[in-house]
Amino acid sequence: MRVAVHRLNEKASLPSRGSSLAAGWDLRTSKGASIPKGEVAMVSTGLAMALPHGFEAQIRARSGLARRGLIIPNGPGTIDADYRGEIKVLLLNLSAEDPFIIEQGERIAQMIIQRIPEVAFEEVEDFDDLGETGRGQGGFGSTGRQ
Repeated sequence: MRVAVHRLNEKASLPSRGSSLAAGWDLRTSKGASIPKGEVAMVSTGLAMALPHGFEAQIRARSGLARRGLIIPNGPGTIDADYRGEIKVLLLNLSAEDPFIIEQGERIAQMIIQRIPEVAFEEVEDFDDLGETGRGQGGFGSTGRQ
């Protein structure tokens, strides 16, 4: 599959994978950023792209930054196939660093591209029409209880 990508400035880096088996493509910042402790910043990649119809891109935290306390608060973020603006990454500084400094060209997130199935929702009249499962209505950790 080919994805058209455009560099919005000369410091933007194309997405790249750390290894041939990596699931995600690393995204790098096209300019440095300073994120005060406890605050959120929108960090630029300097890239825009055109995903094919039926696909989305998920923007996820990189484990190296998450381990240092920098997370994606809406993670994973979603880029829809009809979006043509700059790919930006929302980052929250939960670290002890104040501010958290990100250098130009630093890897700030990873992007996973996924196929989106075509779905048609069919309303049923009765709750029981949903069928029974062993889990039932148990949620929020219910399958992890001893």
